[in-house]
Amino acid sequence: MRRILAILMENEPGSLSRIVGLFSQRAFNIESLTVAPTDDNSLSRMTIATIGDDKVLEQIVKQVNKLIDVIKIIDITDRQHIERELLLVKVTAMTDKSRNEVKRITDIFRGNIIDIGKQVYTVQLTGNAEKLNAFITALQHETEIIESARSGCVGMARGDKALRI
Repeated sequence: MRRILAILMENEPGSLSRIVGLFSQRAFNIESLTVAPTDDNSLSRMTIATIGDDKVLEQIVKQVNKLIDVIKIIDITDRQHIERELLLVKVTAMTDKSRNEVKRITDIFRGNIIDIGKQVYTVQLTGNAEKLNAFITALQHETEIIESARSGCVGMARGDKALRI
């Protein structure tokens, strides 16, 4: 089962490696990992998306929570939550037809063309994983994808629920 964990932790060297090490020790794969400072520069927020056995994940969550750097960890999967990724994709746009198709598909998915070269467009798109996958599939039918980069999942609970001290 896919799980999304949100972790509030001290912004200290080695914090990330200690958390990732717990997943590694249990041979548990991390699907995506994002981490950045919060509005308080002494704290970082980490989002981990993973797939696997609930019992093993429960043990990992308990062990992560015991780490000195970790202030709080929550599993937002079963709560109402907002989840987004960022996609940057570079595609060929050599002919008027291919340029128009890339523009049309980008508009349908509410993306932005952020860089235009002589034969290449770079597109930016945000959304959930399903939206980004559908966008990539649509582009593959119309043009060649040269390169792509995805940020990985970031998420937070909806409404009044918040991950804070």
